[in-house]
Amino acid sequence: MTDGIQDNPSLGGAPGRDGEQYFTAEPASPDERRTIRVPLAGQTVAVEVSNGVFSAGRLDLGTSVLLRHTPQPPAEGNLLDLGCGWGPIALSLAFYSPKADVYAVDVNERALDLTGRNAQANGLTGIHTCRPEDLPDTLRFDLIWSNPPIRVGKEALHALLMDYLPRLRDEGKAYLVVQRNLGADSLRKWLSERLGPGWTVDKYASSKGYRVIEVGRA
Repeated sequence: MTDGIQDNPSLGGAPGRDGEQYFTAEPASPDERRTIRVPLAGQTVAVEVSNGVFSAGRLDLGTSVLLRHTPQPPAEGNLLDLGCGWGPIALSLAFYSPKADVYAVDVNERALDLTGRNAQANGLTGIHTCRPEDLPDTLRFDLIWSNPPIRVGKEALHALLMDYLPRLRDEGKAYLVVQRNLGADSLRKWLSERLGPGWTVDKYASSKGYRVIEVGRA
């Protein structure tokens, strides 16, 4: 899975050429849409991308590492893509688990529109796109996959993760991909301390300068 990959460290976290942040709700950059082909779930998939959304021209390296180094998702249940961008993680989850409900969450309205259009174009009816505030508080997840927005800042990142990780069901797992030189190991340590003894936080895999962190209930 090397074709069409760039080393862009965080989903929603790096500024665009005009200084715009991909975690902006309404990107100011022109909405210039184009179709690219990317490898997802063992197949080459046509997807629509645009400016103002993370990794707008290809599948980024961090997301590729996450998709290659995580266990097969459960066949059914509630699965979460936290910070969906144009949808590579959500699409992969839906391809692997067509009977599951996949929730693709992002603050970026353009990203949500792209993910929804890409799901529809590929016949993936189990994907639900939504803003964080529209996700029901009572919803619990069997799996979370995320390339989290590291560059949003430590305080905001910590708040984001603590909003969603406690929503894992007892047997649920979360897999987070973080670049090693952007604090993967310190984040793993912080999560372990913050979540406490009822949780496990482990390094699940390492590749291409990234760590995949596994989080679950003890």
